[in-house]
Amino acid sequence: MTDTKYFSPTGGHPDQTTLLTDRAVFTDAYAVIPKGTMRDIVTSFLPFWEETRLWVIARPLTGFAETFSQYIMEVQPGGGSDRPELEPNAQGVLFVTEGGFSLTIDNKTHELTEGGYAYLPAGADWSLKNNTDTVTRFHWIRKAYEAVDGLDHPTPIVTNERDVAPTVMPDTDGKWATTRFVDPTDLRHDMHVTVVTFLPGAVIPFCETHVMEHGLYVLEGKAVYRLNQDWVEVEAGDYMWLRAFCPQACYAGGPGPFRYLLYKDVNRHMKLSLG
Repeated sequence: MTDTKYFSPTGGHPDQTTLLTDRAVFTDAYAVIPKGTMRDIVTSFLPFWEETRLWVIARPLTGFAETFSQYIMEVQPGGGSDRPELEPNAQGVLFVTEGGFSLTIDNKTHELTEGGYAYLPAGADWSLKNNTDTVTRFHWIRKAYEAVDGLDHPTPIVTNERDVAPTVMPDTDGKWATTRFVDPTDLRHDMHVTVVTFLPGAVIPFCETHVMEHGLYVLEGKAVYRLNQDWVEVEAGDYMWLRAFCPQACYAGGPGPFRYLLYKDVNRHMKLSLG
């Protein structure tokens, strides 16, 4: 995995001669946000974050995907935050796609570089600082934690993709694998963020149709993805956002691996009321 490349948006704007036609689409079942839409004009800013801008690529929407938000953060040298998370019940995952930063959790500091992963439990005391001389870009996925009486809360996790052995899917000859940062049987966790890898020509050989909401950010490569009734071409830098039960499958196009960062909600009863 040492030669892995992660795509990050850099902003900017197309010139005035560029055709408007693009691949962006929003439907009742899914959305595709192509890399070409992540321009300067759609960036946001957050309270108590210095020298930082972000692209919001998912947020809870009633009647669509309701469990999570996802940002692509861009922090300049010297930037960061001592008050990054303002919601006490929000847990988070950080995944670094470019550069690096210092992450302090409960007074312990970790240095994250490309491929770095951090799980931040709800209520954790954490801060982030880009102490390097280059810009850093990373994903920040947030979800309100669903506590369960009798289960302890999860603890922080800091690691790197390169230090986690991928789990090969059965009967795929090693062509489809998932890098899991959390034990799937650890019921303290109510969300998983993984890296999924398909070698050229590999497929999801059936339309997955399930309760889990998804965010899929393409880190590398290209594929044709089945979303509901449509086949959609996607490539590094594109984002797919799926509501529950949206049918999904894919063919990896090559010539290199097709890889994406995947969010899904897990391990909890379905709420039976809106209250």
